[in-house]
Amino acid sequence: MDIGKKLKELRLQNDLTLGDLASRSELTKGFLSQVEHNLTTPSIATLQDILEALGTNLSEFFREEPETQIVFSKQDFFVDEQDDFQIEWVIPNAQKNEMEPILLTLHPHKKSHELSAYHGEEFGYVLKGTVTLVRGSKKYKIKAQETFYLDGTQSHYLYNHGNSDAKVLWITTPPMF
Repeated sequence: MDIGKKLKELRLQNDLTLGDLASRSELTKGFLSQVEHNLTTPSIATLQDILEALGTNLSEFFREEPETQIVFSKQDFFVDEQDDFQIEWVIPNAQKNEMEPILLTLHPHKKSHELSAYHGEEFGYVLKGTVTLVRGSKKYKIKAQETFYLDGTQSHYLYNHGNSDAKVLWITTPPMF
C-alpha cells in the first residue's frame, strides 16, 4: 500500500490543504508533504493523529476492499437454454445487485416467462427482430433499436411473432430472473 498517496487522496477528499491538515494534526506542512511523497514514514502514533484529523482511523485506513469486477466477457456469462427462449446472464451473480441485466433470445412464435406483478422497474432494448410486450390487456409492438420502460405493477411477458430469433437486452430492478 502506498501510504503517502492514500493520505493525500483522503486529504483531498476532505477538501483540505496541507496547511489545514497541519493545523488539525498539530504537525508541520513540510512533514506532511514528505509523508505524502513517501520521503518519510510517520510513526504509528503520528499516523493515528493524521488519520484522526482526516476523520478516520487505522483499521479503516488499512482495510483493503476487494476489487469488484467491472468488465465482463462472454466467458463470464451464464446461459440457460429453454425450448422457447435462451437467457444469458451477462453479469455473474447479478441477483445480489440492485439491477439484473440479461440477454433474452426469444425463438420465433414463442414467449418469455411471464413476470408476475412486483415492486420494481424494467428497461428493455430490442437488439434484433420484433417483439410484442403483453401487459395486462395491452400489447405493444417493439422493433429492433426501440426500447421499453415500465413498472412491474402488472404481470407481463414478451412474445416473438416473427419468423426468426429476436434478441432483447432486458434489465430489471430489483433482480427478477
